[in-house]
Amino acid sequence: MRNTANLFFVALLSGIITLGSYKLFVEENNASADNIITSAPSLATKTVGLTAEAIDFTEAAESTLNQVVHVKNVSYRTISNPIMEFMYGQRGGQQQQQIGTGSGVIISEDGYIVTNNHVINGAQDLEVTLNNKKTYKAKLIGTDSKMDIALLKVEADEKLPYIVFADSDHVRVGEWVLAVGNPYNLNSTVTAGIVSAKARNLDTRGIQSFIQTDAVVNPGNSGGALVNTRGELVGINTMISSNTGSYVGYSFAVPSNITRKIIEDIMEFGNVQRGILGIEGVELNGVASREFKVEDTQGFYVNKVTKNSGAEKAGIKSGDVIKKLDNQTISSFAELSGYINTKRPNDEIKVTVSRNGKTVVIPVVLSKKELLNYEFYGLELEDLDASDKQRFKINQGVKIKDITNEKLAPYSDELKGSIILSIDGVKATDVETISRGLGSKTEKEGVRVELLLRNGQLMRIII
Repeated sequence: MRNTANLFFVALLSGIITLGSYKLFVEENNASADNIITSAPSLATKTVGLTAEAIDFTEAAESTLNQVVHVKNVSYRTISNPIMEFMYGQRGGQQQQQIGTGSGVIISEDGYIVTNNHVINGAQDLEVTLNNKKTYKAKLIGTDSKMDIALLKVEADEKLPYIVFADSDHVRVGEWVLAVGNPYNLNSTVTAGIVSAKARNLDTRGIQSFIQTDAVVNPGNSGGALVNTRGELVGINTMISSNTGSYVGYSFAVPSNITRKIIEDIMEFGNVQRGILGIEGVELNGVASREFKVEDTQGFYVNKVTKNSGAEKAGIKSGDVIKKLDNQTISSFAELSGYINTKRPNDEIKVTVSRNGKTVVIPVVLSKKELLNYEFYGLELEDLDASDKQRFKINQGVKIKDITNEKLAPYSDELKGSIILSIDGVKATDVETISRGLGSKTEKEGVRVELLLRNGQLMRIII
């Protein structure tokens, strides 16, 4: 009996210990596991904030719609009917109205509006319609055909809502942007996309530093606003890349910093003040680096420095690789020209170059474009003035000012004053175009030149 009681006591004690251990260790661990499982979903579903749904476009869209206008370009042309003139002696023809449309952006409360030059080109009458349907006659203040920017002015009966400029140098690839304009006469249209690239070079004659975006832009959007999610202007929508004439994936905008500089010049000076660095060369890549025997594969290689330019006076040399302008990293010609286009003559910039493996920072005062002549192959060239264009009945070309090439010296009298129309098949739009096109060539390479002599005769030579 006593043994039985002892066995019962031992069994009871074992049960108590087992139950206590279960409560202490097993249930506590399970509770911890429950806590982990409970908190896990919140970690797994945390939103990073990169989706369009996480960003509110409505404020930027609503404010920008009131700052973007519809621009109507009205011109007239005379249509003649040769048969009617022959049979009935009618002269003078019939006036036919032509209408073009685009967009514009209000930049001041007193009615200044920026748009594209091609939107208003050839206009005899300009009409601007606000988002509230009010219509005003517009006056053309000035244009920059090279950069495709124009400035208009309306006399409104009220203070107008105007856009705020962003610093386009700080725009980041992948940043959300809105394109606001009037495509196909569909007023007040907003599309969204991201910045696909910066400083895009499209090999156009003028601007070489576009902002590329995948926001939908179509004919009629030209001159409209490209804004960030705060509704600040980062660019003026200018063109699309398309084989059909309609949007197929990418559009391009003139950066706001370049736009602002142009309109400030027009308002203050009446024309655009262009400062130049005074160098010629080529942007580096693997092939160019091997050709010029430099280690850098990014940057702008200086092949030649223009005489009397700011670059020459500051000590920039042939063989230097430009890595930065002020704090702006330079890896292409588009980035270099885009930054210089925001500056004026006599502005000082800090040019960071790689020279013989060392980094050198050189302060350079920009020169005035009109004060410099371009020299290559012993030909000193200058841009055409209005009288030259009228005399030769041409709208582009560069003029031979002087001859320093010994081989051409016997023909100096004949060549001086002649007009170069093209070099190696590339049209000589202006001195800057020639400089850019020949920047990677050396004077040991021959080039084909098409000339218009002073007597009006065409001549082709190889120098």
